[in-house]
Amino acid sequence: MSLKLEWKDAMNFVAYTPSGHEVEIDSSPRSGGKDRAARPMELMLVSLAGCTAMDVVSILSRMKIRPESFRVEVEYEKAPEHPKVYTKLHLKYIFKGDVDRKKAQKAVELSQNKYCSASAMLKKAADLSYEIVFS
Repeated sequence: MSLKLEWKDAMNFVAYTPSGHEVEIDSSPRSGGKDRAARPMELMLVSLAGCTAMDVVSILSRMKIRPESFRVEVEYEKAPEHPKVYTKLHLKYIFKGDVDRKKAQKAVELSQNKYCSASAMLKKAADLSYEIVFS
């Protein structure tokens, strides 16, 4: 498999994914971009949140649990010097509605300890923690 990344102009690129989708990236005007799309490092956070959220929803679905709403928030810290890698990542799994707390916790733990490849990869580079919030 492969991914292709093509330069459009300035600091604007488009990636063509193996699954046939396009993802645009750009940088700020201060860095030579036109602020038309997300930054590459932001997409790492999207990948992390998306990967684990999809796991959790899939696992809960098999348990016949459907929250009224569900979201994942990512708080992070980056190194102050280049390369400005993520040093700390904290995930907040936020459930709303009548959700069995033990089953939601089990779904999150399975994602973090078994299924989420983005979490597994980023744990090798950053301190990754999480919490579960019910509202």
